[in-house]
Amino acid sequence: MENSNLENNPKEVLMKVGNIEGWSFIILVFIAMPMKYMMGIEIATKIVGMIHGGLFVWFLFSLYNFHTTSLGSFKLTFVGFIASLIPFGTFFYNKKLAILN
Repeated sequence: MENSNLENNPKEVLMKVGNIEGWSFIILVFIAMPMKYMMGIEIATKIVGMIHGGLFVWFLFSLYNFHTTSLGSFKLTFVGFIASLIPFGTFFYNKKLAILN
């Protein structure tokens, strides 16, 4: 099964979670926040922010799992954490992970 392969590969899990978390961050920063500050729709940031927060925690757990069970050096893990704080950062981090064996 394809899912069992994904569960056994922390790098693949981290890359998939990074994509999901990255998109949630983009939606939060470029859609929900303008809705709040330009249109006065405060519920947008509450809903999207809560979803993004959960995905961010999931990304951090995946990053920790990658660090402890795979090729993750401290430097690579630290870069992943910093990338998660920057819009589009996880997408660039995924490109860096893709070139690892």
